[in-house]
Amino acid sequence: MKELAERFIGKECVIYSFDSNHQYTGVIKEVTNGAVLIEKNGQLEALNLEFVIRIREYPKNKKGQKKSVILD
Repeated sequence: MKELAERFIGKECVIYSFDSNHQYTGVIKEVTNGAVLIEKNGQLEALNLEFVIRIREYPKNKKGQKKSVILD
């Protein structure tokens, strides 16, 4: 998972964890052996990679703007 997460460094992403009620959004700043460092609104947050099940870039519409609703 570490190698895959490193592909998203510098991109705004949606990160899904085992708990389906939690989705994390923000720019991935750093990936270490056990964690992902995410920045959102100037604040940093660390997520344990063992609980991450999916990472994807934040979806954009045809005009290149962020979608307001993400359905999945």
